[in-house]
Amino acid sequence: MFQMPHKIDMNKKLTLTVDKDVVARAKRYAEKEGTSLSKLVENYLKAATEKEGVKIRRPASITKSLRGSFNEPEGFDEKRALSEALGKKYLNG
Repeated sequence: MFQMPHKIDMNKKLTLTVDKDVVARAKRYAEKEGTSLSKLVENYLKAATEKEGVKIRRPASITKSLRGSFNEPEGFDEKRALSEALGKKYLNG
């Protein structure tokens, strides 16, 4: 009788130390995107390591210093705001 081979678990557990606020935001983002925090980290690491010679751009120091300085108003819809701004720029000229 033919037996199916056992599934080989190719995952490796990884422990990271990350700022608790970053983790909370990342969890909310992952939930909104319908994925897990583990999958987000895995996808980032894949993107960072799959293509030789391709480096992920690091934010400029000014960008780093501004990170977290803007808080969106309650109920702010980024996609809608972008759509409206682009409409004004290109359609209402």
